[in-house]
Amino acid sequence: MSTLVGAAAPSRTQPDCLFCKIVAGEIPSRQVYADETAVAFLDVSPWQRGHTLVVPRDHVADLLTDPPQLATIGPAVDATARLLVDKLGADGLNLLSSARSVAGQEVFHLHVHLVPRYADRPGLANLIGPDRGDDSDLDSVLAEITA
Repeated sequence: MSTLVGAAAPSRTQPDCLFCKIVAGEIPSRQVYADETAVAFLDVSPWQRGHTLVVPRDHVADLLTDPPQLATIGPAVDATARLLVDKLGADGLNLLSSARSVAGQEVFHLHVHLVPRYADRPGLANLIGPDRGDDSDLDSVLAEITA
């Protein structure tokens, strides 16, 4: 990858970014995985039991914004997905990342949704809906994943 001479280095964090604050520990989260490039934590409004977000430590708005970060966080996405399926006994998993508001992105810091799926609610039609996951058991889900 080439760098323009005199180009400003990208900011590692943005002071008003929710996910930058979570990565920095300024806002508490239910962290299930972390490495030098990424942090994974339970979504506070889960689509399914165990719904987790994987975010890069460095701020980048989405997977279409430079510098590219999706490949950098790939190992964290892989490790977290396997952890969720193994620890929660999920039958499958969906991976989703939205880029820009037209695609439904609400927090403008790259994040990958890892959504464990269970046989009693199969298929994309049941990914998000009126029968969403329960956010009242986040602490028990965290305990199950990190046990």
